[in-house]
Amino acid sequence: MTNATGSNRRQFLAVAAGAGALAVTARSYGRVMGANERIRIAQIGCGNRGFAAHMAGIHKHAEAKNVEIVAVCDVWRPYRERAVEQVRQWYGRKPFATTKYEEIMARDDIDAVMIATPDHQHCLHLKAAALAGKDAYCEKPLSMDLDELKDTCDAVKRAGIVVQIGTQSRSYPAMLGCRKAYQQGLLGRVSRVEQFRNGSKPNWYKRLDRLPIKKADVDWAEFLKPRPMRPFSDVLFAGWYGYREFCSGSIGQFMSHFIDLVHFITGATYPSCAVAMGDTFIWKDKYKFDCCDQVETTLIYPEGFMVHYCTNFGNGYGSRTLMYGTRGIMEFHHRQRASLSGQGASERGKLGKEQPVEKIECPDHFLNWLQCLRTRKAPVAPIEAGYQHSIACILSDQARKTGQRQVYDREKREIRAG
Repeated sequence: MTNATGSNRRQFLAVAAGAGALAVTARSYGRVMGANERIRIAQIGCGNRGFAAHMAGIHKHAEAKNVEIVAVCDVWRPYRERAVEQVRQWYGRKPFATTKYEEIMARDDIDAVMIATPDHQHCLHLKAAALAGKDAYCEKPLSMDLDELKDTCDAVKRAGIVVQIGTQSRSYPAMLGCRKAYQQGLLGRVSRVEQFRNGSKPNWYKRLDRLPIKKADVDWAEFLKPRPMRPFSDVLFAGWYGYREFCSGSIGQFMSHFIDLVHFITGATYPSCAVAMGDTFIWKDKYKFDCCDQVETTLIYPEGFMVHYCTNFGNGYGSRTLMYGTRGIMEFHHRQRASLSGQGASERGKLGKEQPVEKIECPDHFLNWLQCLRTRKAPVAPIEAGYQHSIACILSDQARKTGQRQVYDREKREIRAG
């Protein structure tokens, strides 16, 4: 794997395209908090991810790290009220509650926000946090649009806030072990990384169990931002994962995790090009979802390997994640376990029969973020990581949509057909 040139590295630092932790700005250092200062956090988006992962993940460390959830924001009344009651039980007092993210950003008694809103709003809310000078934890995919992505990442850089992207695979001990094994050269020269992530049914259907939803319980205009206004639809509200205006389907939801892990393990940053195909073959019904139930994309990286991602929502068999090297393979059984073996080797190495990858202990993803809020160091999944996984996803989605090979120019930060 080749190193970036000096000029490339300088550009990465300038445009949020670096391949690792960046120097912390003087402005960020100026915000270092003492251990006795309580960090006050707001949760924006209190659905299953925001409630069960974000809030629970932060509360687990609340006492040790002196943090408290002081505000919640959600456009749907049942989720908002559930979050309010949970915070009351945890901290003995009700949090500030609202449907409008702007009210969260305007408050001086909030230091940081956790963003678990629909995919089309991640950049909207993260840029607002940057402009308000609030640190942030933001779910993936960071963006579905290149211009929006660049604008948001540049705003984060100017603000000097600490941002953790929610690609939490980076904080699993087994995945750190995989990165070490790669860096040690145990696989030899890697030529291909692939993931098949299949399911019998698209993941957006399980969201429909909330139907019917009362219009009076939803701040509909706030949910749509920044998309145009249209009549209320409880199907759209519940099943936004299945509509391309709000989500890129399995590319944004699943491939983003996979490709970020490829970047983390190999040190690669951006694909040079991508081709993709996809369509809906099985799940055609009254809901008229337009995210594909079959998608596959292939990307080439300038570091000298190919990455392939595929989802089949029609049959759940055959899911696997593999990294192929000249001295053997690395297989990711799930986030908690991976293995190495010399299977298929074309040159002699140290790998023989299948053996588990050694785990390397590390803070969990939320704890890492909380630690960095105080030290102002870059977290394990900084804004650069979000920029990089979004480039791969946007490139793939654009290739599928246009039917043309798409090329990324990292110097100009542009995507073109070619």
